[in-house]
Amino acid sequence: MQLGVIGLGRMGQIVVNRVLDAGHDVVAFDLSEEAVATAADAGAEPASSIEDLVDRLGDEKRIWLMVPAGEAVDATLDELDPHLDGQDVVVDGGNSYFEESVRRAEATEAAYLDCGTSGGPAGAELGFSLMIGGPEWAYEELTPVFDAVATGPDGHDRMGPAGSGHYVKMVHNGVEYALMQAYGEGFELLANGRYDLDLEAVSRTWNNGAVIRSWLLELCEEAFREEGTDLGDVADHVAGGSTGTWTVQEALEQEVPVPLIYQALAERFDSRNEGRFSRRLANRLRYGFGRHEVVREE
Repeated sequence: MQLGVIGLGRMGQIVVNRVLDAGHDVVAFDLSEEAVATAADAGAEPASSIEDLVDRLGDEKRIWLMVPAGEAVDATLDELDPHLDGQDVVVDGGNSYFEESVRRAEATEAAYLDCGTSGGPAGAELGFSLMIGGPEWAYEELTPVFDAVATGPDGHDRMGPAGSGHYVKMVHNGVEYALMQAYGEGFELLANGRYDLDLEAVSRTWNNGAVIRSWLLELCEEAFREEGTDLGDVADHVAGGSTGTWTVQEALEQEVPVPLIYQALAERFDSRNEGRFSRRLANRLRYGFGRHEVVREE
């Protein structure tokens, strides 16, 4: 299969590399010439513009967008749209708001697949978890690519119609907020409790057979190993919050109680004011799973 990839940042490069490793052809474009050169070094065919990328694809174009959510997606689609028809497929692999994905699916001539992507930089080796919404025929057409980008056939599925993929990813992120908060609070109690504990040892022990073992807990172990039990100079400042806000807003609209997710979101916002160990751990965990910058105390 031939795939065009637009957006060659950290995640976009992983998509390119995994698709190439699976034996498919890739045409790659990014506003950064350096990023295009990196993709070319990996074996992709470089494109000098979006129009050039489209020209290099076959009659039935399959294009994967990995550009920042919001205006960048719309701007890219505006450039693509004159060159696409109903036989073409566009995948939005970013963290777009699901209602925006519904709007884009209705406005785009090509079949539009909204693809929630989870796994962070670790996906380079392991593959991603892909939550996909949109026409079933388009999903089936892109299945070889999804098999390559995901952890395998079980690492992706069609969630439903347009918007459903990014909807599921939105809720996924809300759950992630709550899990990070739960681990943070537990380790805060251990750090300030009755015993002088090695939290790396606690994490390692829990990760071997305990009910609460998980990748996030592995990242807790990594954080304590690299930063120390007291987390060193990791600041009490947890960035992000948009997807968690969307989750809470949707819960309010659907009248579904999500107190844990809401409280985790509130703690994240409050972290910009006060200092707590649980939020310092959440700050470091965001580096572990997404390589987001660790805010340090001055």
